[in-house]
Amino acid sequence: MDKKFLVGFDVGGTKCAVILGAAGTDGELEFLERGVFPTAEFREPERCIEEMTRLADGMLARHELTNDRLHGLGVSCGGPLDSRAGVIQSPPNLPGWDEVPIVSMLENRFRRPVRLQNDANAGAVAEWKFGAGQGVESMAFLTFGTGLGAGLILNKRLYAGCCDLAGECGHIRLAPFGPAGFGKAGSFEGFCSGGGLAQLAAIRVREQLQRGIPVEWCPTAADLCAVTAKTVADAADGGDDLAIAIYRECGEWLGRGLAVLVDLLNPELIVIGSIFARSEALLRPAMEETLRGEALPAAVERCRIVPAQLGEKIGDYAALSLAMGEY
Repeated sequence: MDKKFLVGFDVGGTKCAVILGAAGTDGELEFLERGVFPTAEFREPERCIEEMTRLADGMLARHELTNDRLHGLGVSCGGPLDSRAGVIQSPPNLPGWDEVPIVSMLENRFRRPVRLQNDANAGAVAEWKFGAGQGVESMAFLTFGTGLGAGLILNKRLYAGCCDLAGECGHIRLAPFGPAGFGKAGSFEGFCSGGGLAQLAAIRVREQLQRGIPVEWCPTAADLCAVTAKTVADAADGGDDLAIAIYRECGEWLGRGLAVLVDLLNPELIVIGSIFARSEALLRPAMEETLRGEALPAAVERCRIVPAQLGEKIGDYAALSLAMGEY
């Protein structure tokens, strides 16, 4: 069986991963080796990229592969970036990565095609090819993690927009006031992200404390800064009424945001990752009720909403999916 050998680079603010994989003619993806290092160990992007290439070289040598055996390389990275020019453009989580021509740097090193996309787009391609979106023609993938972004697959093609900003649904303002995300109070990301859930919890807990009502998982106002989405989820899973109500409120706003996507794009499928995948039972009832009340009934009827399937390995799948091309 002929295999397409692939190298993926998953560039993040906390860590960078290098993945060697192989795609068979049956469409299955095989993970051959993986290496990780903390991004902060290499302050300059040039040094970080050199470390990634060093790891890739070692993997290729251990598997007795030369560069000319590679089908391609893929780079998944937080935006903003220019996928056409192959340049990373100052992502907030990568200080100092200003106008870094990572594609040309890697192509000059490996002499093979290199493809770059932001992490939401790369995640959409991964879930479409290997996860929950297999076989569909049109879908949206929502990150719903630290922030909220989306990757769009429309008519069997990744749609990135004219400057790689398609799918930035977290920037949509859903209410004039509320938790802030994307620097905008009341935004979709403000209500539906890890940071947004923590802000929403802080508002609701403070209301309770000011009324003299104790909150077991956040006893004082001084404890508010330590509250995270997981704090609230753990309390909700334990039956705490306030925590359940906070997730219900988040689910309502998730339904409103999804209604915009459903009415605009009429997709077959919406795949939601991270927090939704972990806390679907807390979010889905209010999400579905609000979505049915807001969006066109026929579009809602045809659109399935499911948790992402690739879990913690989505970054590896994403980078290798880009290396394969065909998106």
